[in-house]
Amino acid sequence: MAKTAQHPVLVIMGVSGSGKSTVAGLLAGRLGWDLAEGDDLHPESNVAKMHAGQPLTDEDRWPWLESIADWIRAHTEAGAPGVVTCSALKKRYRDILRGEGVVFVFLEGSRDKISDRLASRHGHFMPPALLESQFEALEAPTADENFIALSVSATPAEEAQEIITRLNLDAADARP
Repeated sequence: MAKTAQHPVLVIMGVSGSGKSTVAGLLAGRLGWDLAEGDDLHPESNVAKMHAGQPLTDEDRWPWLESIADWIRAHTEAGAPGVVTCSALKKRYRDILRGEGVVFVFLEGSRDKISDRLASRHGHFMPPALLESQFEALEAPTADENFIALSVSATPAEEAQEIITRLNLDAADARP
């Protein structure tokens, strides 16, 4: 069970197609919290590379992860809750994002389930062909990380409600 700060920042993480953006949007809306779409913080060169079907390297990811970490720090330092999406596939990536008041929400699912989701998604720069590289890179969170894991077997609305319930969050916690 994750430790939850009074005004946490939730990092909704998982492979592409796990539902990060949808669940994060529902959470932020229900709680009245700030929302950042991690994909929007990618440098244009990363977007072009993924759009071309090329997996990102760690070198590609560092500036992106620092941008997300800056957003997280601004919120935690201000005592403001928030929700941000980030694949955060490797422990060393999460180490950059980790901090007091940060809770990782790991959306996990089978390759088949997530592949089906990706196949039906339109207008996203991450092509389904890169899913395998994401699963290969994935290092599930471990006991020394502040996280909860959630199966992507329910609807996004049910998943958002489960996160709210498991972390004892309330819309009344929306602002300090």
